[in-house]
Amino acid sequence: MKRRIRLWTILAGAAWLLCVTSYAAAAQQSAVQPGESPAAEPGPQTPSPLTPAQLDQLTAPIAVYSDPLLGMILTAATYPLQIVEAARWLDGDDHASLHGAALDEALAQQHWDTSVKALVAVPQVLRMMNRHLEWTGQLGEAFLSQQADVMDSIQRLRRRAVDSGQLRSSPQQSVATEEGDVIIEPASPEVIYVPCYSSVIYGPWPWPAYPPYYFPLPGFCYPGPVITFGIGFGIFAPYWGWGRWNWRRHRFYVIGPRLGRGPAPMRPWYHHPAPRAGAASPNLPRPRFAPGRTSGPWLGHRSLPPRAAPAPMPGAARSAAPRAPPVRPAPRSPRADHGGGGRGSGRGNGRPPH
Repeated sequence: MKRRIRLWTILAGAAWLLCVTSYAAAAQQSAVQPGESPAAEPGPQTPSPLTPAQLDQLTAPIAVYSDPLLGMILTAATYPLQIVEAARWLDGDDHASLHGAALDEALAQQHWDTSVKALVAVPQVLRMMNRHLEWTGQLGEAFLSQQADVMDSIQRLRRRAVDSGQLRSSPQQSVATEEGDVIIEPASPEVIYVPCYSSVIYGPWPWPAYPPYYFPLPGFCYPGPVITFGIGFGIFAPYWGWGRWNWRRHRFYVIGPRLGRGPAPMRPWYHHPAPRAGAASPNLPRPRFAPGRTSGPWLGHRSLPPRAAPAPMPGAARSAAPRAPPVRPAPRSPRADHGGGGRGSGRGNGRPPH
């Protein structure tokens, strides 16, 4: 009996010693050595930028659209939920027959971005973007995060179409080359035509692993090896003609607020994130907009944000009497304005932010 107890005691002690030794070895391996930094926990993965092959695959269905229509499509693609709302609104019994001033008045009551409202005038394109919503979302995110690369992709495909002999001027649109960039404008400033084509117009496709997307427009025209056009769509204000491309600088400009009697200035387009609420995703890139700056197209329905009133000085008594007309202060010396942020810093002068 004593031998059995002694044997069990020895086995239990050996087992305990083995556990302690294994735990110590594991702790020593996981310990951070002097001069080494602890391993960082894996965070959310940032999506890799799209390659030229992937971008050409995305832009192939619209690369040879005229510049005004292309601007509306790319900016509207950044608001995929509004594309869905506009398509459903357009297909309603009360809106399908609206035209001209009646359509303009009905659109003015909607909260959509100006680019989405502009596409209502081209229903085939709006329905195509709604039908292929996954492609629309990918195109919009690419335009937000890689605007320069998207513009380079469009120019790359346009040059291929020109070299193949398929992209040239016609009664529907004018094609010109400026410093190596292909410019496409409507032949008439009052009518827009949607080109109908297949990827054959680009010649041999250079990316076999990424075949171009192909979205036919049912009942509109038959896509073939050449560029054809269907019926024209009337362009109506104020939703058309507010955007301009600068292909060399990789910018899309919009009409800014009018200052004085001169023409309205053109300013770079910035994405307005508010209408995109509810469409955020883990892979959504951070929108490019400047703090304190109105973003999106500058038209009458989207004004500059009001400036907050300055806080009263401590101990200052509030008076209910009407304020006297403001008196322009005397010029201050540069030394008095040193440090910025005061009245002499130039802020609060009524000018729109730059």
